[in-house]
Amino acid sequence: MSEATGARWYVVQTQVNGEAKAAQNLQRQDHEIYLPRYLKRRRHARKVDLIAKPLFPRYMFVAIDMATQRWRSIQSTFGVACLVTNGDDPATVPEGVIHALKAREDDKGFVRLDSRPIFAPGDKVRVLAGAFMDSAGLFSGLADHDRVSILLEMLGRKVRVLLDADMVAAA
Repeated sequence: MSEATGARWYVVQTQVNGEAKAAQNLQRQDHEIYLPRYLKRRRHARKVDLIAKPLFPRYMFVAIDMATQRWRSIQSTFGVACLVTNGDDPATVPEGVIHALKAREDDKGFVRLDSRPIFAPGDKVRVLAGAFMDSAGLFSGLADHDRVSILLEMLGRKVRVLLDADMVAAA
């Protein structure tokens, strides 16, 4: 986005799973868009692969120069649910947010997320998925770069279980 044009960033809410459709249609209308994505690790049928997912599901950013561009047409663009507003005017994204997101992108354009858990040994955690879903336990430590060790109360004793780091959240 050129600072000389006077364009600012605004937030667009898309239809469910409509980020790609909204992005394509907004670009056809000559709007500059930014749809930050990250690589999510997905386990399926004993396979682990990485898939591109929106960093903010159902939301994307659009650059608009209010003095020269028609912005009300965004509201009726296919794939767009609405332009996030503050009253009757579009709500601007604070300065530096887009720059900070783009600074975290890797060479393929995906935002890098810190995947290391921020738990201390003894912290209470909850299992989000898998055979132990909704079980509460205590964080024990890191097993390797992708997995954590937790202690679950089972059959009257504590059992150490290794889980993917993204399957555990603070309780």
